[in-house]
Amino acid sequence: MPERTANMTAHDKAVEQIRESYAAIPEGSAPRLAKATTNLFRFREPVKTAKLSARDLDQVIEVDPERRTAEVQGMTTYENLVDATLPYGLMPYVVPQLKTITLGGAVTGLGIESSSFRDGLPHESVEELEILTGDGRIVVAREEGEYADLFRAFPNSYGTLGYALRIRIKLAPVKPFVRLTHVRFTDAAKCMLAMQEICQSGEHDGERVDFVDGTYFGPDELYVTIGTFADTAPYVSDYTGMRIYYQSLRTRTRDWLTVRDYLWRWDTDWFWCSRAFGVQQPLVRSLLPRRWLRSDVYRRLVGLDQRYGMTARLDRWRDRPVQESVIQDVEVPLERGAEFLEFFQEQVGMTPVWMCPLKATRQWSLYPLEPGRLYVNFGFWGMVPLPRGTHDGHHNRLIENAVHELEGHKSLYSSSFYEREEFWRLYNGDAYWPVKHAYDPGGRLLDLYEKCVRGR
Repeated sequence: MPERTANMTAHDKAVEQIRESYAAIPEGSAPRLAKATTNLFRFREPVKTAKLSARDLDQVIEVDPERRTAEVQGMTTYENLVDATLPYGLMPYVVPQLKTITLGGAVTGLGIESSSFRDGLPHESVEELEILTGDGRIVVAREEGEYADLFRAFPNSYGTLGYALRIRIKLAPVKPFVRLTHVRFTDAAKCMLAMQEICQSGEHDGERVDFVDGTYFGPDELYVTIGTFADTAPYVSDYTGMRIYYQSLRTRTRDWLTVRDYLWRWDTDWFWCSRAFGVQQPLVRSLLPRRWLRSDVYRRLVGLDQRYGMTARLDRWRDRPVQESVIQDVEVPLERGAEFLEFFQEQVGMTPVWMCPLKATRQWSLYPLEPGRLYVNFGFWGMVPLPRGTHDGHHNRLIENAVHELEGHKSLYSSSFYEREEFWRLYNGDAYWPVKHAYDPGGRLLDLYEKCVRGR
């Protein structure tokens, strides 16, 4: 209790500082939250903006093992939260794959993982949000009560309604180890059917399933990975050094990891994107410190490349085709997942592709997923040559059209190309604008279209 009191005192001081700095921003200046790391892929032109520092809003305030809750500041990373909860045998219900995703970022944007088939998205286990609203107020929003409309609209609002300052989130019990089973399929339709049966029953071979995700390497090579908590393990694998997790799916059917290593199994190689930097070459990998093998290091390298255009210059020098960045996560109803993979293979051709089943547990204003319906998140991240005569956005626009034809939903953390009217129809402008006018009547924060499509 004394520790919590001290932490809350520090938190209240940080809240007052950010409130005062927000109030001091001149009219007409769009605020931008200054963060140490980011997992967004909407690269914006450098402009003079009023930046709000979140330096003092990145701590775990309290873990309550009896109530199974954690109280954290909005800029706390999942890495720090997991390190605080695991000693109590607890973890957040959904832990996004990358260590530096923040609680505030996952709640207001995208967060998904292999427990999402049962537990939904990160915001669905949130009990309380303390928010700095667009009109400068500090409000505490819950599912019921005065600010329930803001609570329901906050997920998928991407900082256009306000900023999460403090979050109380529910925790789930864990065991020390996770046993993995990798099941190969040579047909996408059969893979989707098996994934559906596993998710709906919560069992595989008569045993409880705690985690489900999958990987697509091609039309005749797909894997469903099933994770089950275990008290003991005959051995544990280590994918934080020379060995690479996604490559292991193709060579073994059974594996064991500590629960912490399981949660961060994708982070060491940023799924598979580290190969773009040569980090999967044994010699290069052996020379790099382990502390550099992590997603935020790679993300900073991408940011530098985007700023200085090094890859584009090399491609021109080598007379290679102009390439388009295709970095997206989309959710498609599971029963239509095979159709999406067929389209994606023919029109884009990028591999591997991450496959993660999810189910929204209830309706959220700006998250147009049907509650109780199983979807598959397809994640794909890389560069694709542009066909002659086409322009940047060609593949991304094809993907947007295909996703919505299949009754799906596209996350907004990366580039989007929608027309304004189309966007507000797909992302529930009828629900967004009343909340926007209630909590940011002066429009000090950008609206969702200006921020996520126009990239301002």
